[in-house]
Amino acid sequence: MLNPFFLQGSKNEQGLIQDLINEHLRMFGVEIYYLPRKYLTEKTIIKEVIESKFDEAFPIEAYLVNYEGYGQNTDILTKFGVTISDEVNLIISSERYQLYIEQLIKNDPNIKISSRPKEGDLIFFPLGNRIFEIKFVENEKPFYQLGKNYVYELRCELFEYEDEDIDTDVAEIDTVIENQGYIVTLNLTGIGTTASAITSQVSGGLRNITLINDGQGYVSAPTVVIAPPDSGSGATAVAIMTSRSGLTTALSISNVYITNPGYGYTYAPSIFFLGGGGTGAAATSGITTSGYSVGIITVTNGGSGYTTSPTVIFSSPDNSISYASTARGISVVSAAGTISQIRIINAGIGYTGIPTITISAPSLVGVGTYIYNEIVTGSASSTTAKVRKWTSSSNQLEVSLIDGAFRIGESIIGLESNAQYSIRSYNLNDQIDAYAQNDILESEGDSITDFTESNPFGEVWYVKYIKGLKKCLDIFITKF
Repeated sequence: MLNPFFLQGSKNEQGLIQDLINEHLRMFGVEIYYLPRKYLTEKTIIKEVIESKFDEAFPIEAYLVNYEGYGQNTDILTKFGVTISDEVNLIISSERYQLYIEQLIKNDPNIKISSRPKEGDLIFFPLGNRIFEIKFVENEKPFYQLGKNYVYELRCELFEYEDEDIDTDVAEIDTVIENQGYIVTLNLTGIGTTASAITSQVSGGLRNITLINDGQGYVSAPTVVIAPPDSGSGATAVAIMTSRSGLTTALSISNVYITNPGYGYTYAPSIFFLGGGGTGAAATSGITTSGYSVGIITVTNGGSGYTTSPTVIFSSPDNSISYASTARGISVVSAAGTISQIRIINAGIGYTGIPTITISAPSLVGVGTYIYNEIVTGSASSTTAKVRKWTSSSNQLEVSLIDGAFRIGESIIGLESNAQYSIRSYNLNDQIDAYAQNDILESEGDSITDFTESNPFGEVWYVKYIKGLKKCLDIFITKF
């Protein structure tokens, strides 16, 4: 039985030690930010967290235990690339946590444990401008001095962003996470301009090409060869490809469009398809026999802001001419959102003057400035995402936490800013990781071993291997 005359740690003694520890942490520590994890969505069976959020950051003093650095063997070079797993150990006051942070988060239903720091919470470490994740909390070291523990030791590892929602309103924290994780770049369009084009009229031109067999086994578009007229100028055309039903690699011809109708034809020319790796394609043609038809089409102004192919309208021919018909065409939109070419579907019959061409205006809007971390919604797909970065000079919007699939041409609307632009194109492969150089090392690795060679591990391979390995090491040393 313990001696009742010795308290082995009175409340006054314990309070004194706690005050001394608190004072030392303020004198010799560093101010960090504690970010409690909020669990928004969990699976019902194994309680797996599939959605979490960090929207609060509490400054608190902490002592850095591993003052000599992040530790040894934290930069790992593997066949998957370079991985950085820096670790820090931080000590915070248990009293400061309980009287400060716990009081502010204990009534939040999305926080699992508020009475102590917990694994999974984040620490912003300002000295390295990095975010760490708590992997283990030690609350019994030192071990019950005067019958009580006074500090928490947080063993933390560099945080690897996945799909967490981080919006703390602390600029230095939000900036760190801005360019990490899976980010999709949306190339948007602002206010566009309408394209314009001109044409001529020709006699005896190629009017249309009718596909009677789409062929099979093509790996690329074949060359369309059109027999020339006896006197005049030969026509040209282009084949448009499509995947055959049920096959993933074989292509067939879906359409043949005229790029130059030529002139001087007195009979319908033969159509041939050369190259492309396939067989079986066949087509017939028709020529203009009454009046004139549309000639070569020249795009005089490509316009801007087009996301889909606009409608091309030709003026009507002279209807008094037998079998008169209006020409039809289709436009080609470039990656920059301009009209690069107008191809002829049917050159028409019965024109007595040069036809005019009208191209529809780009149907888009472009107003406002997107706000960091606001929710944006696709007008047609109802897809939602969070804004990471908006570059107004290039109309590029970087988003993450995407729920759904965006569609080309739909408007992207900001729920807070009311900014609204249309999608011209997007890139789904923008995996950004500030702590890995996997793509660089993979491309360099491909240059070392080429399995298309008859002997990829011969003398030539050895030379490539040494050079490639040196380059990978140079990248590693320069980066880290």
